[in-house]
Amino acid sequence: MTVLAAAALLGLAACATATGRPDLPAMLTNPTAESRAELARRVSGVLHGAPITLADDALTRDSTLIVERTRPRTPDGVPLNGREMGRPEHFRLVKNGTRCVLVHERTGKRWTLKAATCSPVPSPGPTGK
Repeated sequence: MTVLAAAALLGLAACATATGRPDLPAMLTNPTAESRAELARRVSGVLHGAPITLADDALTRDSTLIVERTRPRTPDGVPLNGREMGRPEHFRLVKNGTRCVLVHERTGKRWTLKAATCSPVPSPGPTGK
């Protein structure tokens, strides 16, 4: 039975490789209000509808987006003391074929950003710069 399971997994992997396109790390190009709003909606949805603020240049300089949780505050706006137990959420933008795809690192879930345009991140030169 183990041999059959291994053969089935190899077969699935071969099919995915043969038909799938590779994910290339990507950056947003020419972000618009619509593409920024779509990105914010996707990220907020992952965070169960929590309000978020993204910089206008999010994902325009590299392919990684890290979203930290808001620290609890008193009604006066003073941060509450205590340890923040939540971890930041990590996302990455990839180009897959012609699509710009947002990937949630922790879950592996993927969303095509329909309003966005992106291009692959340039490879570093031979000196790594």
